[in-house]
Parts: sequence; structure tokens; C-alpha cells
Amino acid sequence: MGDVKEFHQRWCIADGHADSLMWNRDLCERSEDGHVDFPRLREAGVKLQCFTIVTRGFPFIGGFPVFAAWRGWPREARASEWTRALWQIEQMASFCARSGDAARITTTGAMLEDNLAQGRLSAVLGVEGGHAIEGQVARLSELHQRGVRFMGLTHLSNNDLGGSSFPMMGNRGLTPLGRDVMEEMARLGMSVDVAHASESTLKDLFTHPSVRFFCSHTGVRAAGGGWRNLSDESLRFIADRGGVVGIIFAPVYLGGDTVDDVVRHIEHAVDVMGEGGVGLGSDYDGMVPLPRGMKDVTGLPLLTEALLRRHPPSWVERVMGGNFRRFFQETLGG
Repeated sequence: MGDVKEFHQRWCIADGHADSLMWNRDLCERSEDGHVDFPRLREAGVKLQCFTIVTRGFPFIGGFPVFAAWRGWPREARASEWTRALWQIEQMASFCARSGDAARITTTGAMLEDNLAQGRLSAVLGVEGGHAIEGQVARLSELHQRGVRFMGLTHLSNNDLGGSSFPMMGNRGLTPLGRDVMEEMARLGMSVDVAHASESTLKDLFTHPSVRFFCSHTGVRAAGGGWRNLSDESLRFIADRGGVVGIIFAPVYLGGDTVDDVVRHIEHAVDVMGEGGVGLGSDYDGMVPLPRGMKDVTGLPLLTEALLRRHPPSWVERVMGGNFRRFFQETLGG
């Protein structure tokens, strides 16, 4: 479709989740490795990319320092979960500073709109797993000052804040520390990413009257796929609170390995949440493959084409980024 390239340049294409920072690649340089860097995002027409900070990978806790050493992280950066978080934030700040003003860490709605007007990439920072603050609620304020605008309370294992959706984790709920963290996030204006929360932790999160929720990357349970997909009930709750759910590209959560499988999950989520609640949550660079035919972010037009075959451009534009643009305009603050 000849129009797709033009749509990608004109629309605010947005994606809710990339784990690129943990791989220690220079994001200013185009690479053949991984899924994302600034030049490839520009080629794909992506205007807003969420970059997540991972400090504890894999379901077993000791694995991440080994991974970081393999990827050439400096020793002092690997020392603790907190130092791992700060180092990745500093790396992103350095990439943006060297990007020739092609990308900026984006912390306000006005900045997002200015970036769109100037053709800059908006890099929105989030933390994947609240264990990064090592039990110190006051550190949330420092993360916020450094540009972090959302955080998931848990990742691939239970932590001192609450329960993970990973299998065999016991479906734990929020802890008292988790409740304190959620309160402080609400005070600071940081959004809660529910991507890896257990069912019990989700229920506890949803009782909070004011904190903003979204899901940076997930499948939807009713469309098939893996263990951590969201139920229709959760989708409705997030939509009712003005949140957006980013649909993951990883075949293990889609129940299939084609672009049409991504479409199936998107369409079910829209059926449940309405056109304003659904976006993209690729999980680029997240140790999972992409659908067949998608080598990296430059394959994104394949999804746009598949959606345009079934829906009008205005519908597709919202899913491809309009909804995340609206959400971050509302939640990034002034």
C-alpha cells in the first residue's frame, strides 16, 4: 500500500515498550543487532517510544549481573539494582545529547507536542519492576527528577512490592510497601504499568482512586496465547480509567507467529475497550522474537497494512499511536 509510508510519516506512531537500554548498544548508531535504535525508529516513522529500565531479569534473581557483564556494562553500574537503573537513565540521556537533537527524554505533554512539531523522537522512560528502588520510597522522587514517568511494580518474579504474573509465583497481592509506592507514584504523577502484575496485585492496584494505569505490553487472554495476558475484566477497568493497553508482538503471548495474530489481539482489545484504549506494546529487544517477516522496528508497516485492510485510517491511526499520544499528553504533566 503506497499510503502506508505516508501515514507513518504523518501519524504519531507510538510504542509502549522497548528493552533496548539493557543491551548496551549505542542507540545513535544504526545496528543490524536487536530491534531498535534512533535511525531505525526514524525510518519506521515512530515518534514516541517508551524505553524501559530493567534491573532484574529472568525469573531467577541472580541472572541479570551475568547478562550485564556479557553486554559490557561497567562494573560499578552492575553493582545493585539501583545503580543499574541510574546507569541506564544516564545512558539514555547521553544518547539523546549526542543525537543531533533527533531524540529527547520527554517529561511533559508540551514537550511531546513540541517534539512532534519539530520531527524529534520522544523517548519516554519507565522502570520495569519496583525492586529497582530497593525498598526506599524516597527514590521515586529522584527517578521522577531524572525523567522517569512510569513504573511497573513487579517484573518476572515476586518482589517486596507485590506479586508477579509469572507462572508458579503464587498470585500474591500488593504488600504494604507496594501500597506506599503506589501512593507516592500518584503524588508524583507517575503512571503504573500493570504489565507483569499478578491477578491479586492487579485487583489491589485497581482499588486506588487516582493513580493512572496503563499496560505497556501484553496480549489479551480471550484471543489466546500466554500466561500473562490480561482478562477482559482488566481491559475494561483500564479503559474506564482512561488507560491504554499496548499489544505485544511476541508470538509466545499471541498464540501464533504472524502479523495477523497481532491484529487478532488488537481487534479483541478494541472490541472490549473501545477505539480509544488500545495501542502498540511491541516488547522490542525484550528477548522474544517478532512475528514472521518483521526483522525489527522497520517492519512495522506490515502491521499497518494488515490493519488498513480491515479498518478505516482513523481507526488505525489511533491504535498505531494516537491513543498513546493522548495518554501521555494527559499523564506526563506540565
